[in-house]
Amino acid sequence: MTQNVFLASTALSNIAVGSTTVSAVYVGSTKIWEPSSGVTWTNPDLANASYDSVSLGISGQNQFPTGLFFKDDGTKVYMLGQNTVYQYALSTAWDMSTASYESKSFDSGTQTSFSEAVSFKSDGTIMYVTSRSSTDAIYQYTLSTAWDVSTASYASKYLDVTPQEVNPRAAYFKPDGSKVYVTGTGSDTIYQYALSTAWDVSTGSFETGKSFSVSSQEGSPQSLYFSPSGDKVWTIGTTNQTVYQYSLSTAWDISTASYDSVSFSVSSQDTGPKELFYKSDGSKLYVVGATNDNIYQYST
Repeated sequence: MTQNVFLASTALSNIAVGSTTVSAVYVGSTKIWEPSSGVTWTNPDLANASYDSVSLGISGQNQFPTGLFFKDDGTKVYMLGQNTVYQYALSTAWDMSTASYESKSFDSGTQTSFSEAVSFKSDGTIMYVTSRSSTDAIYQYTLSTAWDVSTASYASKYLDVTPQEVNPRAAYFKPDGSKVYVTGTGSDTIYQYALSTAWDVSTGSFETGKSFSVSSQEGSPQSLYFSPSGDKVWTIGTTNQTVYQYSLSTAWDISTASYDSVSFSVSSQDTGPKELFYKSDGSKLYVVGATNDNIYQYST
């Protein structure tokens, strides 16, 4: 027998409910804990990465892709291009050769004319679009059906990052939704924000002193991705068409980052890489490119 546990206002740990197995713990209606999915992350061996000769052509939906995001089990992938998010299904999880367009999409053009990246809350009920239009911001959307972008609607919430970055290209959320990180081509820097209410970007604020420049490696950063423990971060950009790896001496504190002198070029596949994403166990790397309009798959 399994059951969920609901707590009125106080979070507890190591909860035992008779002989039952607790499948989730909530504070009010907010899930604060659930068992591990059983997936074990191993930091990618980026220096020895190789192209799988597998890709998904996406020009039928959009010819200038900028964003990429996977559902946590690898059965869906989302591509953002020119303000619209497109949804694809993978019949074999994490295998791009099995992907097909689901004829589901969402246009964020009412909020922004220059969208750059798409992200989701870990349960698929909230979507975020990073914009570099008149307001450089992360916009928040609610999905009435989890992971179905056709059910998205604007939540009238956003985080303005203009004081730090005037040309944001990507955002990455800490797995618990308490922090978000932004990078862009205005300053070639990663900035760290705290969300006083998890997953609510309207409660975000820049953490003074928490930033890290990647300009020594890349003059036009387009994306960033963190390891689940927050001790590694990767970037990619259009200047060098290369993935760069950094270590954080204090997890999730971007000001403690340093370059690992580890990198991997994707220029043989696309000279306009816009976003990177890793498989949940770290064994695969995915890159969306705007030159050839493909999502590429690599082994790491």
